[in-house]
Amino acid sequence: MTTNIAESLNSILMDEREYPVSYIFNSIAKKFGKIFRERQAFVGGKENIFVPSAERILRDNKSASDSLYVGNPNGVLDEYTVFGNGVTAKVNLLERSYSSQKFDLMKISCEHAMAALREKYGDGEDYGNSIYKYSSPIYKAESYLLVYSKTINVVPLEAEWNVP
Repeated sequence: MTTNIAESLNSILMDEREYPVSYIFNSIAKKFGKIFRERQAFVGGKENIFVPSAERILRDNKSASDSLYVGNPNGVLDEYTVFGNGVTAKVNLLERSYSSQKFDLMKISCEHAMAALREKYGDGEDYGNSIYKYSSPIYKAESYLLVYSKTINVVPLEAEWNVP
């Protein structure tokens, strides 16, 4: 396993390097199709609202939010100040923003946002639902499945090419 995307692709396509370009493209389409089908089956087989990696992040953030203290000094409904772990953060749930921009960049409820959501909704079912509501829908399993639902067309034989 490598962390470099180019190296990962190189290792997948090691055997195809010596073949014609159309064969390489068809091989890429087949291999990625297989990977996409496996991922689609994996995500589709889960009962989660979000994809498993996002669920893991949410679970970690939820447990980290338990040690944070939330205040609402201005009395404004959706603006909270979150204290803990040596950090003081301002969370605005209405604008979905957070002073360190982690919530803004990731588009997923960070531990400070979750602490603010717990303060707003309590520990009940509304809190659990709000965690998903305040995170981007790109992490939803149904969005993920839609992305991988399109087919990758293979390159036709060179004799069938229509070159203008």
